[in-house]
Amino acid sequence: MKETKKRQGKKRGRRARKKRKSNRYRVTDGLWAKLEPLIPRRVNPHPRGGGRKPRPDREVMDGIFFVLRTGCQWKALDETRICSGSVAHARFQKWVEAGVFLRFWQEGLQEYDECKGIDWSWQSMDGAMTKAPLGGEKNRSQSHGPSQRRRQTQLVV
Repeated sequence: MKETKKRQGKKRGRRARKKRKSNRYRVTDGLWAKLEPLIPRRVNPHPRGGGRKPRPDREVMDGIFFVLRTGCQWKALDETRICSGSVAHARFQKWVEAGVFLRFWQEGLQEYDECKGIDWSWQSMDGAMTKAPLGGEKNRSQSHGPSQRRRQTQLVV
């Protein structure tokens, strides 16, 4: 009898933990209102309309933004219980291919331009081309022509 209650308590504890979700990495209502129209509607590929019900797009977007903000691996989402890492990654790839994030970025730029203004006449680009810092110097044995087979080099003295 006591054993059964302990097991039930553990199950309830797991369920309770599963329901608790932090709002720290959640998509806000305002942001979601701008994102939702950009997301393409899913078509059920099942011939009779059956199959498993897909995860809501907002939960998946929460997971995608969590990965983008924290830099964690997709599979680490499984532990956060936001959504499955494989589902988030698959939808991310579909939405990138559909141009969701590009359109979102463009609309964000346009909105910022209307609010604050972007000086489009002046832009800059930065880059650097240098030697690899751990490349080191050439102090290895040199090959003496094509007649030598692989790994048969002679030391130059």
